[in-house]
Amino acid sequence: MSYAFHDMPDRAPLRMARQDFHRSPDVRPSASTWKDRAWRFAAFAPGIALTVTFTIAIATWLGHGGVTLAEAAIVILVALTFVWVSLSATAVVLGALRGTARPRKLKGPKQKVALLIPVYNEAPAEVFGNAWAMLQDLRDGPQHDEFTLFILSDTRDEAVAQQEERAYWALKGAFDVHYRRRAENRDRKVGNITDWIENWGAGYDAMVVMDADSLMSGAAIRHLARELAADPCAGLIQSFPSLIGSRTLFGRMQQFSNAVYGWLLAEGLATWARSEGNYWGHNAIIRVSAFAESAHLPHLRGRGGRKDLILSHDFVEAGLLRRAGWSVRFEPRVTGSFEETPQTLIDYALRDRRWCQGNLQHLRLLTARGFHAVSRFHLLQGAFAFLLSPAWFVLLVIWSMAGTMPETSAYFSPANPLYPVWPEAQGGGALFLLFIYGMLLLPKVLGAVILGLRPATRKAYGGWGRYLATTLFEITCSVIYAPIMMVQQTIAVVRAALGLSRSWTPQNRGAEGYGWGAVTRFHAFEVLLGAALLFGIWTMAMSLWLAPIAASLVLAPMLSKLSGARVAETKVGFARLDAPHDLRVPRIVAKAQERRAAMNAELSKPEALPMAAE
Repeated sequence: MSYAFHDMPDRAPLRMARQDFHRSPDVRPSASTWKDRAWRFAAFAPGIALTVTFTIAIATWLGHGGVTLAEAAIVILVALTFVWVSLSATAVVLGALRGTARPRKLKGPKQKVALLIPVYNEAPAEVFGNAWAMLQDLRDGPQHDEFTLFILSDTRDEAVAQQEERAYWALKGAFDVHYRRRAENRDRKVGNITDWIENWGAGYDAMVVMDADSLMSGAAIRHLARELAADPCAGLIQSFPSLIGSRTLFGRMQQFSNAVYGWLLAEGLATWARSEGNYWGHNAIIRVSAFAESAHLPHLRGRGGRKDLILSHDFVEAGLLRRAGWSVRFEPRVTGSFEETPQTLIDYALRDRRWCQGNLQHLRLLTARGFHAVSRFHLLQGAFAFLLSPAWFVLLVIWSMAGTMPETSAYFSPANPLYPVWPEAQGGGALFLLFIYGMLLLPKVLGAVILGLRPATRKAYGGWGRYLATTLFEITCSVIYAPIMMVQQTIAVVRAALGLSRSWTPQNRGAEGYGWGAVTRFHAFEVLLGAALLFGIWTMAMSLWLAPIAASLVLAPMLSKLSGARVAETKVGFARLDAPHDLRVPRIVAKAQERRAAMNAELSKPEALPMAAE
């Protein structure tokens, strides 16, 4: 491999064995324990039972006087979509019931741990500023394991590359770090990590893989390292990153939801996943030898015989590690793990298009040999995270035109704005409506109540009043944006199915927003669809309850523009959508903000002058 620039230690090659999905490895995953089976029964049985019962009830209700083709389609789509709603609800209940973890002393050998930050045309001041804060936090804490940071660049923009080198030498003056930029970025992030393992992996016991926007406290990194050392069967341990850094309405909606509701889903996932957890591609520690021997991805055969890179590689790598007998654990209670999120609706939709391509590839791997059943479920769940939107869209169209239900109000899922539900009914059907809304609201209600019962949370918000007002504001915003996200995810699925999304572009992490021309062009389909729905309502071809959906779609450009509004500076308390860590900023976050500003000031100078080491 040739490099455009590198400042690396002596090579320590480690062979990676390319895997074969058509042949099982010699080592098989260990059998599940009775505790594993009990927790999974508690997670899946109630959800499946609820889905079967609800589907039968809907079929019976619609079946009076015979079943039309449209009504049969409604029953099938209800079963297909409601099962994921019910499984999420039961996972949340499990998370709420999960007991407090007992502190335990972690013992294990001293390790050499590499901190890997792959970058691709990212803002150097932010990447290297975060790196500086993490290394300083590690240096200031207990010194047990040995940590070395590597910036692994695939940057193609020469101006950005020059700034990376300047930032690197500034960082190098203070810490033991290394940097290299590949001359050819073969196989994207997968190839980037593979190149490091094959050339330097033998020199390290573990690697903490991060994204360009990742930030982890020294305590979080040390804790993951100690967990891995204490568990010789663990191949990967994934943390639960909190969202930070958002200044805009849309970014803060996600940030608040992640902090107040998302933790319960994470707790539920950890409860039933056990040793068959998942990998999210960043903020996780991995045993280097285990990854090298079992997780080197092959290419898939695509259209016309071409070789397709597996894009959502993380889910598959977790399945391969478990297939080889290594445990994959999820530790949501590791505090101090952070990442950033798209700041606008358009940036979120563009990221979804990239993720959709990879997640739909997972359907082709469901029959791979040797995968654990839970690993297959993770792959299926990843694909359905996107397939549910077109399923809901089809259900909406059929249900609204079937003429089976009277007109009444419509609502969206505030529990998960990506999976809206549009049932309507009167009389006995109102019970179905209330039941669905209860299931959808459960994660938010439980998360908000449990978090609000903590005195520190109430104190940070100044009492229940502002906390509840912020929660209601976030729910309202998620309801309004839900129809647009449903349509955008449907577009993402169609584009992926047609092979239209194959470019590799860096994520826009800024909050600059988009002009009116850009948002109007981007959301033209939503506007046309919303206008068609309004016309259908006006001609009585569709139900009046579609009006709120149509209104959101017609107003998509305005709402998209509004999504980039900088609400973090507003004087209206609840409209800032402050998450708990916005009100009480973690020390590592404050340090990273300080170092990013200093690095940005340094890189803005006309000459590259090294920063003074602290």
